Amino acid sequence: MSGYQRLGVNIDHVATLRNARGGQSPDPVEAALLAVKAGADGITAHLREDRRHIRDEDLRRLRTELRVPLNMEMAATEEMVNIACELRPHACCIVPERRQEVTTEGGLNVAGQVEALIPQVKRLRERGIRVSLFVDPDAAQIEAAAAVEAAVVELHTGAYAEGTEGELARLKAAARQAASLGLEVHAGHGLSFGNVAPVAAIPEIVELNIGHFLIGQAIFDGLESVVQEMRRLMKAARSVEV
Repeated sequence: MSGYQRLGVNIDHVATLRNARGGQSPDPVEAALLAVKAGADGITAHLREDRRHIRDEDLRRLRTELRVPLNMEMAATEEMVNIACELRPHACCIVPERRQEVTTEGGLNVAGQVEALIPQVKRLRERGIRVSLFVDPDAAQIEAAAAVEAAVVELHTGAYAEGTEGELARLKAAARQAASLGLEVHAGHGLSFGNVAPVAAIPEIVELNIGHFLIGQAIFDGLESVVQEMRRLMKAARSVEV
């Protein structure tokens, strides 16, 4: 197996910690720059409707200060599309969002909202933004993602991370299908040192986006150390046949 696999680090929960007390510390932008120094290939930040962690100013600073791609996670709303079109991050990953959820609970139902997504994806693409759709490893959702002309699908690995039987096989099949349709394949949600290797070893997956585990583990080991260890595990997984 060959091919470099990118690591995107999600810095949302540095902002969660900051917002728990208010003020400016810890600074998610500083965390992003430190993650890049340690080997992150890109930074992901989710601007939620309720601004529970990342704020508009955080995104503006990231857009200015980062020298690696910024991936803006967002809901498929007019407000978020307008913000993205003004900010022009490298990429936008459209995710489902509910006010009461603690974290994103599942993939986007692309198949159920194709007509609504087509103009939104088009607007983003016209601003030079790569559009990714966060989907469950489901054939109908992947077909729909291709139909709305997204560039990327990010496969939701939450069920795999929770130990759901057969989920790794579903991820492998979904990755093959997406690649065959010309979609770039990413993956993320719930990945950790203990479970990342089998997902990293899927040859069609060219990027992993990981946040909560890295930020949590950084409390014990430091952010640079955990990013470097995740990079090591990903590289090791890519070096063996599965």
